[in-house]
Amino acid sequence: MTMTDPIADMLTRIRNGVQVRRKSVDMPASRVKSAIALTMKEEGYLDGVEVVEGEGPRATLRLTLRYDRDGVSAITQIDRVSKPGCRVYRTADQVSLVRGGLGSSIITTSKGIMSGRKAKELGVGGEVLCNLF
Repeated sequence: MTMTDPIADMLTRIRNGVQVRRKSVDMPASRVKSAIALTMKEEGYLDGVEVVEGEGPRATLRLTLRYDRDGVSAITQIDRVSKPGCRVYRTADQVSLVRGGLGSSIITTSKGIMSGRKAKELGVGGEVLCNLF
C-alpha cells in the first residue's frame, strides 16, 4: 500500500513513541526521512539515528528518542507545516523562530534539509516541513 505523506507518518510515529516513552522508534527508511532525523539529532531532539538492514528488501530507520534524567522528552510538540495538499514556502527573510527561538523548524532547501536557524544563516529559503518544540 502506498503512503500519501511519509513525512507525516514519520512525525506521527515519533509523537506516539514519545507519548508511551519508548526508547526507540522504527520506520521504513528513505533518504528524506534520514536527513530529517539527522537534522533533529543536530538540534538535540534525538539521541541516535541508524539505518538497520532488515530481512526484507527495505531498510528500517531506527531513531533513539532523547529523555532527561526525570524522563521528560526533548520533544514536546511536532507539527507538520507543509502538507501534500498545501505546500508552505518561506524565503530566508521569512523563516521565523519557533516559540521565540526555543523550538526549531526543519526546512528543505536547494542546499539540502536543514534547520530553520541554519537556513537563515546561509540565506536560503525553502519548503517548511515541520516545527519542533
